Amino acid sequence: MTNEIIEVKSIDVIQAIDRAEVDVQIATAKQYPRDVAKTLNTIRTYAQMDIETANECFYSLSRGSNPIEGVSVRFAEIIAGAWGNLRVATRIIGNDGKTITAQGIAHDLETNLAVSVEVKRRITDKNGRTFSEDMQVVTGNAASAIAFRNAVLKIVPKAVTKRVIDETKAVAIGSTKDIETRRKAMLEYVKKFNITQEQVLFFCGVQSVDAIDNNMLFNLRGALNAINEGDTTVEELFINPMKEAMKAAAAQKKAETAQDRAAQAMAEAVK
Repeated sequence: MTNEIIEVKSIDVIQAIDRAEVDVQIATAKQYPRDVAKTLNTIRTYAQMDIETANECFYSLSRGSNPIEGVSVRFAEIIAGAWGNLRVATRIIGNDGKTITAQGIAHDLETNLAVSVEVKRRITDKNGRTFSEDMQVVTGNAASAIAFRNAVLKIVPKAVTKRVIDETKAVAIGSTKDIETRRKAMLEYVKKFNITQEQVLFFCGVQSVDAIDNNMLFNLRGALNAINEGDTTVEELFINPMKEAMKAAAAQKKAETAQDRAAQAMAEAVK
């Protein structure tokens, strides 16, 4: 009788353990299925706890004349936790020296539906210089958070959560009763991003602080959330648009001045 030595590769062992864990989790999910009504109430309770929490639930990006609004990473975390029977994981799968790629995977254990999404983020500045290692880690974390959000929102049907999302937005926008207090709080908050009052007014498209309404405050806070989560930057949303507008205004003024001079010269020639 001979003894055979069977070599088991570590990767095979890990995969077998992972499969066993998933099988157990799927069986548990089938035994204890989610209660959708209870789930929505949980989302509503957490997301609408107060105006500050509701404000953190959305992001806003300026793309053309209309801002693009969406559910933030914070709201996706609330939805994922309340939805239950859900596996979500993120990891960095690529770094070519120019961009970093994060992958988000979400698996609904009840329906056995799984999705995978990828998010790329640039790791070079406007001059083409590569970020430091610390900044690459920060960028990678931001990309992973966004990949998490996108994966969760692909798994959880929007048709199910649309009503509670709209309700949370209404809470975030608030009423006109406390508008003055909210303006002051927002102008204080933007200082953390080194954003000036002038830039805030330009972003909102108004001439004075008193003209900022609740919807503008909602879009402004959504923009700051997008910056926090790594979707965009202060430069992209506040600095560059204002610079471009100032350049365009200067060029327009120069053109009008030239036209006025030409018209005056023609008038004098006629005399």
